Amino acid sequence: MNEADSERLAAVFEKKGYQLAKKIGDADVIIINTCSVRESAENRVFGLINNLIKNKQQTTNNKGKKQKIILTGCMVGSAKGERRRYTLTQLKRKLPQVDEFKTIEELVGQEEVAPKRKKTTSAFVPIMEGCDHFCSYCVVPYARGREISRPFDELVCEVEELAKRGYKEITLLGQNVNSYRPSFAKLLRHLHQIKGIKKISFITSNPWDLTDEIIEAMSLPNIDRYLHLPAQSGDNRILKKMNRPYTTLQYIKLVKKIRKKIPDIEIGTDIIVGFPGETKKAFGNTVDLCKKVGFVKAYIAKYSPRPGTAAFKFKDNVPPEEKKKRWRVLEELINK
Repeated sequence: MNEADSERLAAVFEKKGYQLAKKIGDADVIIINTCSVRESAENRVFGLINNLIKNKQQTTNNKGKKQKIILTGCMVGSAKGERRRYTLTQLKRKLPQVDEFKTIEELVGQEEVAPKRKKTTSAFVPIMEGCDHFCSYCVVPYARGREISRPFDELVCEVEELAKRGYKEITLLGQNVNSYRPSFAKLLRHLHQIKGIKKISFITSNPWDLTDEIIEAMSLPNIDRYLHLPAQSGDNRILKKMNRPYTTLQYIKLVKKIRKKIPDIEIGTDIIVGFPGETKKAFGNTVDLCKKVGFVKAYIAKYSPRPGTAAFKFKDNVPPEEKKKRWRVLEELINK
């Protein structure tokens, strides 16, 4: 999603007369599009800005001109959006070197421009924005706001135009594509009929609203045979603390149903290790789930408290070394 946003930003700034600088030292304006999903992502932003500006003084480009630094993306969304994890004043205090704090929407405005896509045959196509579920560990409902689906006809026109320009593959993006309205299954079926599009992928799907209708649409021949289905944990008590409305058994039954309909499907996942209260037994249940499902890929995160989320109030009682150890176990089991 951040990559797709950056493609939109590049197009808007080119329309204003800017050109993409080849080196950061050549730039008049530096736009930092931030992620907030993990603490480490925000830490990289602080590190990047400190590296750009020595001794906390504004830097200049190779022509001796003062460079403007604009911060955007999820960190700014968390400070300026309708739902806020912290205030803009707090963010400014942490990053006094930044000249402007703008949301993606503020930078893009009402500009109707085609994204400056990096690839010529495959494209990211955002279909919705935001999330209304509020998993206890997650910043997305704050950083990205409430769920808003793009108009159905607008998406169809965009993909038809991409097909005319020679694009063969599209990836539909959303914090939870299953929540797309009026119907994600209908959208898949419709886009599948567009001539020239050979492959349709999508990320990400939540397990609790992956309906039979969506599974049926996923079985169409041009839909990617990889499904990203975040489990997050294999322990029912931890799932409940995470505010994930399913049990391990329900997740396994869903996987079996999908594989019955689409035998050649491959499934990837997201997992958090070291969530507050995760005992060795609870982690063992996650290992068991991974063995039963046979994930082909997993994005494994060591839990870090995110201010403003419900889980921030929980005691972060799994030591860092134990989190690291559990991460290694799953990394070895799934990704290696």
